[in-house]
Order: sequence, then structure tokens, then C-alpha cells
Amino acid sequence: QVQLVESGGGLVQAGGSLRLSCSGSGRTFSSNHMGWFRQAPGKEREFVAIIWKHGGGANYADSVKGRFTISRDNAKSTMYLQMNSLKPEDTATYFCASHYRGDVSRRESYDNWGQGTQVTVSS
Repeated sequence: QVQLVESGGGLVQAGGSLRLSCSGSGRTFSSNHMGWFRQAPGKEREFVAIIWKHGGGANYADSVKGRFTISRDNAKSTMYLQMNSLKPEDTATYFCASHYRGDVSRRESYDNWGQGTQVTVSS
């Protein structure tokens, strides 16, 4: 099992930027594709982005494509989410997770989750 801890959330004005980090320990970090999800109050947890285990490619939700960039450093067992041009609708708790199997956009396909980090974008 891999333990995951997110950091880097905070309060930012619309149009601003934040970089989230997800640090892993335990099971070899590089063994898994890694993803970011987010959950706003009263809404379902939704897929944001995924990066393949060796960092050779990534997929993004349409809502963040062109604004967010996912990356990873397997030597540091850390994944990142660079968020630019933030909008109020990006306000949510952001979670990182390790992919287990299946559709990468479904939360059921992930087996380990961090505790989340709050991102608030003011208008």
C-alpha cells in the first residue's frame, strides 16, 4: 500500500496560480499511474488529471485542459499539479490517488487516497 499526502492548497484570486504536491511513501511510487481528483461541497468527486507511471503521458478533464499541468518526479516519490488561470469554479478539495485498474476517470479505479488539500479561488 502507498501512503499519500497532499500539500500546496490555499486561497488565491481568480486568474492566479497554485502548485499542489502529492508525496508518496510505502509501495514503490513509480509502480502506479497517479491521478488528481477534486470535490466541491455538495458535489461528486470528479476526475481532474492522470499521469502514467513513468511520466510518459497524461490525460486531463476538459474543464482544466490548457490550464492545469500534471507532472511527477519518481525519484522524489512526488506528483504535482500546476494550476494556472484559476477560476472560482475550481474551488474544491483536491485529492491525489494511485490508480489500481479500470477507467482512469472513475474514482472506483483508484485504491489509495490522500486526505486532500483545500483550494479556494475568490472572484
